[in-house]
Amino acid sequence: MATKSRWETNEEIQYFREYLRIPSVHPDPDYEPCVEFLKLQAKLLDLPIQVHYPANDRNPAVILTWQGKEPSLPAIFLHSHMDVVPVFPENWSHPPFAADIDEEGRIFARGAQDMKCVGMQYLGAIRALKKSGAKFKRTIHISFIADEEMGGRFGMRPFVHTAEFKSLNVGFSLDEGLASPSEEFPVFFAERSVWRIYFQISGTAGHGSLLLKNTAGEKLHYIVNKMMGMREQELQKLENNPEFTIGDVTTINLTRLGGGVQSNVVPPSLMVCFDVRLAIDVDQKEFENQLHRWCKDVGGGIELEYEQKRPRVAPTPTDKKNPFWVAFKSATDELNLKISKQIFAGGTDSRYIREVGIPALGFSPMNNTPVLLHDHDEFIKADTYLRGIEIYKKIIAKLAEV
Repeated sequence: MATKSRWETNEEIQYFREYLRIPSVHPDPDYEPCVEFLKLQAKLLDLPIQVHYPANDRNPAVILTWQGKEPSLPAIFLHSHMDVVPVFPENWSHPPFAADIDEEGRIFARGAQDMKCVGMQYLGAIRALKKSGAKFKRTIHISFIADEEMGGRFGMRPFVHTAEFKSLNVGFSLDEGLASPSEEFPVFFAERSVWRIYFQISGTAGHGSLLLKNTAGEKLHYIVNKMMGMREQELQKLENNPEFTIGDVTTINLTRLGGGVQSNVVPPSLMVCFDVRLAIDVDQKEFENQLHRWCKDVGGGIELEYEQKRPRVAPTPTDKKNPFWVAFKSATDELNLKISKQIFAGGTDSRYIREVGIPALGFSPMNNTPVLLHDHDEFIKADTYLRGIEIYKKIIAKLAEV
């Protein structure tokens, strides 16, 4: 009980739990309590704060700034998002926005891993560095933004193109990674391109008792077989190479089917949708040409529509040519952290940051921790959280002196 009391009275743990208790949850998040909380944090840290609204008046981008000794140098951008995914409270052993701590020091809350922990660990590290009297060459911006969980439509995607973002003079960005159940810490230097593809298929309509030619159903069968055949090839690549993670291959999943009139009518149209994440070595033009060839080969009458069609974005270099990577690696080496360079399987705001030519790494200091983002009973251990602050102290200090 004494140990639990130690966690419950720790200043940084209390700030973290307070942030977790703000239900900035989809489908209709209210970010104003987050903004007010961050304004208080900025006051406690004696840092200026800006609140921008890049797309509308409901989705803020909050920036705290610690000015460096040489403010003309490109700045360090410590990025996080405020929104969290929906919860199903009946499947949780603790209320999902109570931030309860159990006897093992596990803090249960939606956002405990994804990614309110990282945003508050940045602030914890900045607090400790300021108290120590540290000053750095480069300016440090700490970013809290809306709408990442919905693809950044009203958040980072428009924000990187605003005058307000450009005025921050960002030279390097640190963003979220993933928890790791092993001793290793994954570090993400690239992301696959998200394509959500709808095949709108037209064909001969008629009575269900006939064997009509060129029906939408026949074309659907052909397209599904081709896409699932490609999926099987990627699965084999993944299984045959022990060094590959899911981010190294293209994933293809059938996610929606639609159409039909009634059970005895051959329909004039059908729809099938695939969620595709293109590996960074895929020739995107050739991939799209292949889709069009399949549509033509099966008789035409198929239109392609894209809900998302993200371009290939160059990976962040992880060699000596990138001084920010050298600084990051120097910090993790000095801390004796075992890191693993990976391509992120999902999508984060880093894709938009890299897209405008800014190097970015994804990193969450949570090893020996089950991966529970978007899951029931999401938690992080208090000691893991506090160690993460110490890790960020070293990393931020190195990056800000590049």
